[in-house]
Amino acid sequence: MKLKYLCHRKPERTFSVRGHYFPVCSRCTGIYMGAFAYFLYAYLTVIEYDITLIIVALLMMVPTFLDGFTQLLGYRESNNLLRFSTGLAAGVGMGILTKALKYFILHL
Repeated sequence: MKLKYLCHRKPERTFSVRGHYFPVCSRCTGIYMGAFAYFLYAYLTVIEYDITLIIVALLMMVPTFLDGFTQLLGYRESNNLLRFSTGLAAGVGMGILTKALKYFILHL
């Protein structure tokens, strides 16, 4: 299976367990886990999507952008825990936006 299009998979930026690396980097791991957790939560509870929740979702993605962009520019070097935690928040934010988009499409 070709996962190279989903993530760069650099070993130094990827979690490993007993020498076996995850299929995606730590940031993508956080994003996927955050989105999955939100989708599970949204399946189990009723959520009213409004502009406030959408703004919160967008703000949840800002730390991931800042972490990745400042690292890309060479201002600093991130670590896997920071990549994972900012990815986790971004994943939840992306999950909210995805569900909000579905909500507004179906209820217009």
